[in-house]
Amino acid sequence: MARRKALVVYGGMELHTPRQGAETVRHILEEHDFAVEVTDDYDALGAADVGDNALVVPVITDGALEKDRMANLIAAVQAGTGLAGYHMGLATSFRSSVPFRYAASCYWVSHPGNIITYTVDVTRPDHPIMAGIESFEHTSEQYYLNYDPAVEVLATTTFSGEFHPWRKDVVMPVVFTTTHGQGRVFYSSLGHTADELDLPEVRTILTRGLLWAARAL
Repeated sequence: MARRKALVVYGGMELHTPRQGAETVRHILEEHDFAVEVTDDYDALGAADVGDNALVVPVITDGALEKDRMANLIAAVQAGTGLAGYHMGLATSFRSSVPFRYAASCYWVSHPGNIITYTVDVTRPDHPIMAGIESFEHTSEQYYLNYDPAVEVLATTTFSGEFHPWRKDVVMPVVFTTTHGQGRVFYSSLGHTADELDLPEVRTILTRGLLWAARAL
């Protein structure tokens, strides 16, 4: 049986340590017998054969992709290629592309207080991505998102209002899944920098989410 292929593309703000994060994603997928290509060439996401991948993972802050190449990427996802991201990947990637925003299903708008300690509440312990994971404290950026109401929320966080009082008690997704056409979409807002991806709960959620999006879980 041919090995599943995955494409990981990184770039954008060095603050988010994209290259290191992409390498972490590579290691995770290679441990599960994927053939993984890692590149900083955004055009790879819109290559004619991008649909040969079981999974694409943009580890990208902002950026741009030519319209025809973006159409290739979106068509591949709609035909069944998985799309997965963490933190800035998906939530901030390709801000100006409406088709990508629709597929990504979320958009970052703020992280009140910057680096703070907050609670991640597991809401779907019955889902294979979250199985055995209990709610936990996490120190990082607490992402405030605009998100598609069609997503299936697996974990949330609640904003205290300490930094933005007008958003006190708002419950926000941290981990979700959805679909875009035939493609599975996974997102986790955890992982501001690559070192966070080594934390046990964060690493487990990311690993399972990548596999789920690639139909390997």
